[in-house]
Order: sequence, then structure tokens, then C-alpha cells
Amino acid sequence: QVQLVESGGGLVQAGGSLRLSCAASGRFFSDYSMGWFRQAPGKEREFVAAMCRSGGRTYYSESVKGRFTISRDNAKNTVYLQMNNLKPEDTAVYICAARGARIFTTAQAMGVMGYNYWGQGTQVTVSS
Repeated sequence: QVQLVESGGGLVQAGGSLRLSCAASGRFFSDYSMGWFRQAPGKEREFVAAMCRSGGRTYYSESVKGRFTISRDNAKNTVYLQMNNLKPEDTAVYICAARGARIFTTAQAMGVMGYNYWGQGTQVTVSS
């Protein structure tokens, strides 16, 4: 099994930046595609970003494209989400996820049900 623990959330003013980290435990971290999702109160879990196993392909939701960057360091078993130019509508619990199946399409990268493991989430609050 893969265990995922997020960190780096907090309170930031609009226009500011945060970098989230997701530390993974498990023998085969490099075999998993990794994703970030977020969930605001009263809303469905929303795709944010994903990266394939090798790190060569990335996927972003339209709402964060150009502002957020996903990266991974397989040697450190860690995936990151660099968030720049944050907006109040980015406020949510950000959740790291691991997907055992390979990503071949954008729809697969975005699909909640395709991910096998989930972290507990870290709160990001953006004030105006």
C-alpha cells in the first residue's frame, strides 16, 4: 500500500504563493501516477493537477493552468504542487492521490475514481 501525507497548506493573501508537498511511503512509489485534488465545503472533489510516473507529462485543470505547477521527485518519494497567484476561489482542502493505472488520456488524469490511494488533505485558505 501507499500512504500519502500532505503538508504546506496555510493562510495566504490573494496573489501570494504556497508550495504543497505530498510525502509517500511504499516500495513502488515510482510506479504510480500522482495527482492533486481539492474540495471546498459543500462542493464535489475537484481535479487540480496530475503527473505521469516518469514526470514527463502533466495535466492541469483550466482554473489553475498557468498558475500551478506539479512536480515529483521519485528519489524522495515526494510530489509537489507549487501554487502561484493564488485566488480566494482556490480556498479548499488539497488532497494528494496516487493512481496505479497508467494515464493515457486527460480524462483518466482527471477522474477521481481512477486513483487508488488518498491523503488526508491540507487546508489552503486564500484571503482577499
